[in-house]
Amino acid sequence: MANLTLKAKCFCSLSHNRNTQTSVFKTTTSFKNNSLHFLHSGNSLKFRVWCGVKEKENVKESERVPDVPAGLKKVDELDPKRGSSLDFEQRLGDDSGSSEVGFDWKWPPWKNIPLRYKLIGTTSLAFVICNMDKVNLSVAIIPMSHQFGWNASTAGLVQSSFFWGYALSQLPGGWLAKIFGGRKVLQIGVLTWSVATALLPFLAGYMPGFVLSRVLVGIGEGVSPSAATDLIARSIPLEERSRAVAFVFGGLSVGSVTGLLLAPPLIQNLGWASVFYIFGFLGVAWFLGFQYLEEGQASFAAKPTSRSQSIYSEKSSSNAVGELGGSLKDVPWKAFFQTPAVWAMIYAHFCGSWGHYTCLSWLPSYFSEELSLNLTEAAWVSILPPLASVFVTSIAAQLADKLISNGVEITTVRKICQTIAFLSPALCMTLSSVDLGLPPWEIVGILTGGLALSSFALSGLYCTHQDMSPEYASILLGITNTVGAIPGIVGIPLTGYLLDTTHSWSISLFVPSIFFYLTGTIVWLAFASSKPPNFSKTD
Repeated sequence: MANLTLKAKCFCSLSHNRNTQTSVFKTTTSFKNNSLHFLHSGNSLKFRVWCGVKEKENVKESERVPDVPAGLKKVDELDPKRGSSLDFEQRLGDDSGSSEVGFDWKWPPWKNIPLRYKLIGTTSLAFVICNMDKVNLSVAIIPMSHQFGWNASTAGLVQSSFFWGYALSQLPGGWLAKIFGGRKVLQIGVLTWSVATALLPFLAGYMPGFVLSRVLVGIGEGVSPSAATDLIARSIPLEERSRAVAFVFGGLSVGSVTGLLLAPPLIQNLGWASVFYIFGFLGVAWFLGFQYLEEGQASFAAKPTSRSQSIYSEKSSSNAVGELGGSLKDVPWKAFFQTPAVWAMIYAHFCGSWGHYTCLSWLPSYFSEELSLNLTEAAWVSILPPLASVFVTSIAAQLADKLISNGVEITTVRKICQTIAFLSPALCMTLSSVDLGLPPWEIVGILTGGLALSSFALSGLYCTHQDMSPEYASILLGITNTVGAIPGIVGIPLTGYLLDTTHSWSISLFVPSIFFYLTGTIVWLAFASSKPPNFSKTD
């Protein structure tokens, strides 16, 4: 729709010419065979022009403007039989079989993509940046230790400080996501860890400040999984949920690969500080872009998806602030911990995190020392598991959603996926621990395949929170993720201690992970469930 103000005499006519004429005294504006002719006047008229756009078919004769005013009149002064100006607009829109589009150039090109897909895409991008900021220190710590004279204990303290903030922010992140909505919490989380990352080079010479910056990075990244879980539970229908979770959390693997690929050349050419400046800037840029998406598409937020499982509605800030006082009391904490399926999620999350965090931290050293690979080879080999996880994630998500669409019970699908995620790495670690006389690259391939298949958890454990309770999904993930962060605090140094005392990679790295994978499988198969329990406050 376009608003125009012209000077015209009291005469107006509509014609159906295909030509367009322009002169000092006469102007013809043609829109799809409908033309407006105006004669010069001293009177001022403000009116609106409607035009129907048919992209693939011609306008039929019956779809043209039905009425032609005999004289120039304001819209409100038209013949009463024609109805009010609003009725006139509606009739024009209905008669032409089109909506009021005006001068819409359909820019940007992703404008007509459904909002839930935009949200999932931008959230996945946030998780890419998330792991880029997580792994950057693992590469930069080498030149930083040389510059500042840090020993191994100091370097370990710095790297573990991330998990302090990560563990502390899980429950608060889930609670805030439930009150304010996952979108708002995700924005604040990304901005927090990005600013803390960008400030890290300024604080590197002052250890308390440096540790604090890494704690803030952990806090910002710690609230993000719960925020994303809340966003998915509110906006994605059940039959698309496995793919949504896999796509969002799959960004973590992409971020690990991207960070490990970009950090070495950046450090070599621009210095170690450049990694934190550039990666931090990416997060700030994401925050600004997500603000635009939210503001530009705010009208769509009130429209839930057609599925009953999708309840995309976020409380306003004013209402949320008013509920803060009693919100913690409203959470059915007792009912959570009285539900066996919740305990199954907690233990499964702990078991999966033990294998993930210990391997993420120690595999480069294992490849270098045990398999006699040089540092360059060990660094590149470390990229293989997260790179393979990207492909496995998409396959697992498609398989899970296909099974659900074909009528397989949701709990059965989640159990199948999580069992694959646990038994695959357990088997591969067992083969790597036994002396079978395999060459190093075959062992690398076995471990890469096992760790990649552990990504089936994104269609197993990580979907169960939303399946059980979309309303409390973020809080449930906050509970399980809090326990899941413990291996990052305890498991990583414990692996180093066992390695120093036993001098065996099998005992220090693989045996504990195998134990947790196997016991996690047993507990998951026995108690896991996707059926929504009764989390009423009275329980």
